[in-house]
Amino acid sequence: MDWLQIVLLSIIQGLTEFLPVSSSAHLILVPVLTGWPDQGLAFDVALHIGSLTAVVLYFRHELLVMIASWYRSLTRQGTDADARLAWWVILATIPVCLVGLAFKDSIESVMRSPLVLAGGLIVFGILLGLVDWRCRGRRNEYAMSWKDALWIGLAQALALIPGTSRSGITMTAALMLGLNREAAARFSFLLSIPVIVLAGGLETLELIRSSQPVDWLALSVGAVLSGISAYTCIHFFLAFIKRIGMQPFVIYRLILGVALIWLFG
Repeated sequence: MDWLQIVLLSIIQGLTEFLPVSSSAHLILVPVLTGWPDQGLAFDVALHIGSLTAVVLYFRHELLVMIASWYRSLTRQGTDADARLAWWVILATIPVCLVGLAFKDSIESVMRSPLVLAGGLIVFGILLGLVDWRCRGRRNEYAMSWKDALWIGLAQALALIPGTSRSGITMTAALMLGLNREAAARFSFLLSIPVIVLAGGLETLELIRSSQPVDWLALSVGAVLSGISAYTCIHFFLAFIKRIGMQPFVIYRLILGVALIWLFG
């Protein structure tokens, strides 16, 4: 890869990992428009490490409190709101793990076409727009029940369909359940941590088994740029989500979906 490819892919991955616009659609579209070769598995791992570092750093205070409270709940010292939130993150991660392990090969071989991506962008984009317009509530993430977490987790499993967007579908489900925009976004970002760890872990195992050469400088730059763009994205998204809502992202998804149909239809 040349340096322009490294920089552009890193920034795009960092931004789209957390915005409700589907990172997979962008990472497929960019090489098509530029003629660049596939970036390779090692670079994907580096980008995941950057995104993971960003979300952990951003929520470091909340995570420390949640982990401490979760540990106390294990030792029967009581369960408070932070412990419950930690349990809900774990519960909501189970469905996507089970579905991903069961259908990983089918998803990668059958559903990676640009037209499937376009369909996911358009259909789930419209759903996000309707829910954001009609179903917003006032609850925050600490007011969730285990049933809420399970429903959001089941929705997250749909993100295995390319074009759906993991953050987009989890925010859609959270809004449908009566969470406010900020709470829906925060819980979606917290959910990304175990998902990125698991996805990055699987990619790392595949990388270890392969004989692919590693360009450590390119990987390091990619991880740093992905982390910086992801951190910036989280900060501004949470700062402005209450005011701007989801509609700009819905419009963008529709335009991108139509562009994919136009290019590949």
